[in-house]
Amino acid sequence: MTSRSINGTAELKKLVGRHLGYSEYETITQEQVNIFADATGDHQWIHIDVERATAGPFGGPIAHGYLTLSLGPVLLPQIFTVSGFSMGVNYGCNKVRFPSPVPVGSSLRAGVKLLNVEEIANGVQVTLETTFEVKDSAKPSCVAEVIFRYYV
Repeated sequence: MTSRSINGTAELKKLVGRHLGYSEYETITQEQVNIFADATGDHQWIHIDVERATAGPFGGPIAHGYLTLSLGPVLLPQIFTVSGFSMGVNYGCNKVRFPSPVPVGSSLRAGVKLLNVEEIANGVQVTLETTFEVKDSAKPSCVAEVIFRYYV
């Protein structure tokens, strides 16, 4: 998959309201979930106790919601890259929802729609609707308005 290259403020503004594409699917592993649990201290059994999770409400272990969201920096560059700025930073999220689980072993991808480009001091603020989807699932696993700032 070829990432869309977007150069500068003018090109960003032309894409407002447009869907930019999808990433490749990435398989979510139990090892990823366990490492994330260790990093965050969230060792809830639905994530790390495979045997107990099999009898739980999701039929097996699931990824943490925030693990799903944290895969943005892995998946989004597969969709688009931005140039014409000296640097970019993750500024935060307006809202985040986790409508359905990400089962361990499932394939996850991201899709991005560019919602807004706002000029700020020394750069722009870009708001993206980022949707994380499990392959063959009817509902998205995570929908988030993610905000980046790019500085000249």
